[in-house]
Amino acid sequence: MILIVDDIQENIFSLKRLLESKGYQTDSAPSGEEALKLAIRNNYVLIIMDVQMPDMDGFEVAETLKGLNRTKDIPIIFLTAVNRDKSFIAKGYQSGGIDYVTKPIDPEILLLKVGTFYRLYEQNQMLINTKEALRHEVEVRKRAEQNLLNRSEYLQGILESIPQIAFTTDRSGTIEFTNQKWYDYSTSQTEFPQGWPGESCYLAEWLGRTYVGETYQREVRIKNLISDEFRYHLLRITPVNLPGGEFNWVGTFTDIEDHKRIEKKKDAFISIASHELKTPLTGIRAYAQLAERSLKDSQDTKAYGFVKKTLEQSERLNALVTDLLDVANIEEGRIKLRKKFFDLEKVIENVCMGVVQSYPQRSVEITRHGEPLKEKILGDQIRIEQVLNNFLGNAVKYAPNHDRVELSTEISDGELKISVTDRGIGIPPEKLPYVFNKFYRVEESSVKFQGLGLGLFICQEIIQGHGGICGVESTPGLGSTFYFKIPLIYDNEQ
Repeated sequence: MILIVDDIQENIFSLKRLLESKGYQTDSAPSGEEALKLAIRNNYVLIIMDVQMPDMDGFEVAETLKGLNRTKDIPIIFLTAVNRDKSFIAKGYQSGGIDYVTKPIDPEILLLKVGTFYRLYEQNQMLINTKEALRHEVEVRKRAEQNLLNRSEYLQGILESIPQIAFTTDRSGTIEFTNQKWYDYSTSQTEFPQGWPGESCYLAEWLGRTYVGETYQREVRIKNLISDEFRYHLLRITPVNLPGGEFNWVGTFTDIEDHKRIEKKKDAFISIASHELKTPLTGIRAYAQLAERSLKDSQDTKAYGFVKKTLEQSERLNALVTDLLDVANIEEGRIKLRKKFFDLEKVIENVCMGVVQSYPQRSVEITRHGEPLKEKILGDQIRIEQVLNNFLGNAVKYAPNHDRVELSTEISDGELKISVTDRGIGIPPEKLPYVFNKFYRVEESSVKFQGLGLGLFICQEIIQGHGGICGVESTPGLGSTFYFKIPLIYDNEQ
């Protein structure tokens, strides 16, 4: 808005018409005192002011305006028809004027000057807005940097307070921070603790996967510099997201040496107990089988029923003891795989038939999907049969209200995948990572179904012995799919 200051109303009227005809908004004041009041209250882009006014002339108004913070930057154009002397003009500039227009006013000259000041004003406003935006951005960045620093200090405080060895690294794996516990196992912040000789290097294994951005976890033995002994630790390294899609790493070594020693004692007890149970159990089963055969002609008697029940229970007990022996052998590294070429299709057929016959009271149906394997493959036939029997048996066992089970085979990139799908109770998502752990049982199933939680652990060890992996997919209430993958090696001599 432009403020026109003149004590003659006709002059104000003519200037307002001229400026408003070109789209400019105007305001007016009939005296210097009124001009000061309006300038303090309103924002003006330009003031066009007559020099010769009663009481307070234009120079005095200009000097007053330049002395106020609110109005000191408003440009002023003086209108004069009285004196064109250089000293008079100089006085106008000294009082704060920017330009002169002499009377009688040339409309074109005035409009050119007004247009120039308007453009300067707009450019100045753009600069002010840009400066404000930059200032705001700088403040935002400073706050973000401070927040990041606070978070970093908070994280470091947490890492110092925990009993584990803790460290952070950048995305590439370069160490940035270690807590004090680190120096019990390393002499330098830049060097990871020394691992057990002969074991695969955990550091190289993790560094080879840093680009993936997934949590890395592994049991490692590292050397304690104080006691000079290697102790078992659970190493867990987790990505921490940063702005811009970047991430760093936070890692911990948790001492599990005492846990491992207790576990070894437990495994030793299981090994001894299962071996000691095996001998009398073999005798019980043999005598029960002999008693069953001797009473075959008296199957309607109670004695035969008791013997039959005894034999069934002894078979269940034998299966549990066998699992315990397998676990003991796995822990002691004694489980051996006797690999040779065998017909997998016959194994699948026999296992399916055996599982169906194990549930005579139910109408179990196992549906086979996928291309049959026409060639023999390399593997331990008995152990693969054990895995299939476990997967199919569980599929029937944990789906008591559904008798249909699906078995699928798939060959891809030189690998065989066998999947078993049921329509049973399913497994909660948070429990899935643990189902192949030793002695682990999902709470929802442990109440209804018997077992030690060893079958899937043994299956995983067997498949890993074949160079493969086990996995599971499940939805609570809809069922589960257990699968394993092994490399395919065919018998080329067929």
